Amino acid sequence: MAFRKKAAHILAHNPDILVIPECEHPENLQFEEGIQKPNNIVWFGKNRHKGLAVLSYNNFKLKVLNDHTEDFRMVIPILVWRGKFKLTLFAVWANNPGDPDGPYVEQVWKAINYYETLLTGRRTILAGDFNSNTIWDKEHKTGSHSNVVKFLEKKKIFSSYHLHHKQTQGEEEHPTLYMYRHKNKPYHLDYCFVSKEFAKKIQSVEVGEHEHWSKYSDHVPLIVTLAE
Repeated sequence: MAFRKKAAHILAHNPDILVIPECEHPENLQFEEGIQKPNNIVWFGKNRHKGLAVLSYNNFKLKVLNDHTEDFRMVIPILVWRGKFKLTLFAVWANNPGDPDGPYVEQVWKAINYYETLLTGRRTILAGDFNSNTIWDKEHKTGSHSNVVKFLEKKKIFSSYHLHHKQTQGEEEHPTLYMYRHKNKPYHLDYCFVSKEFAKKIQSVEVGEHEHWSKYSDHVPLIVTLAE
């Protein structure tokens, strides 16, 4: 929340695309002087202080696809392009407490099944806060985290973190969330899944350090760099 007060810290990494869960409405994003303004912003949510935002920089542009349905909150299919380069981005903040089937990973499971035809392209990314991990599989039915991972892998879409760092789902070395900002309550809940073409171009996958980022959020950034 209050991303306008924290933007400088992530913009220091010169991002092309930012996926920001729990972000305030764009009308409230009054950045301080000297802070780089995004080229485009798309935002979804009912609470103007806490929605899902995608921001583009470095001349990248954004457009929500016509296939989008509000049935799955928040998993948003977005066209990202610069010149002739295009990709399909699914921005994710798995959080829908009103769904009796489950508010978190179930939202992702439903969405990837609904948007299955969009997951067949060569340039696809799913990124954000999935609020899920294999360690909680037993608490879910069909729509478990492991089943989401398997579904995407069949589409040749892979977790960039696990691929790059040679990690096993549920045994992650680097947490992305520290509950209540406490270092002794770590979880890995944030992911960036990339299609096979992008998987070959992964240069680095960085996970922020608790010591630096806990001043600003209970989450730390997951930063994925792809070769052009």
